[in-house]
Amino acid sequence: MAIGYTWDVSTVDTYPTLDGNEDVVYSVHWRLTAEDDANQDAYGNNWTATSYGTCNLDTSEILSFTDFADLVSSDVQAWVEEAFGADDVAEKKASLDTQIASLITPTSVTRTIG
Repeated sequence: MAIGYTWDVSTVDTYPTLDGNEDVVYSVHWRLTAEDDANQDAYGNNWTATSYGTCNLDTSEILSFTDFADLVSSDVQAWVEEAFGADDVAEKKASLDTQIASLITPTSVTRTIG
């Protein structure tokens, strides 16, 4: 499988002010999507799986600050991945891989008797 992963970290919660900084991001509403470009469903669409949640960031000691207007998704994604840790990020990706594998080769199928 050739699975790629895409983070959506565009929705955040902010403190209006904190320690002299404005619009301090403290919580990120994240979505991680996996897409298998090597396998398609019956309609020719790549198989996908998505996981989502909220990640709280540690704002107790802000060593460097980026103004909200200057934030880019890659900055926020890095914060989320750091907050989760490499092992947790790997587990999230592995779970999505398993979901896609189950879609490609299901172990159970719901049918209607007609």
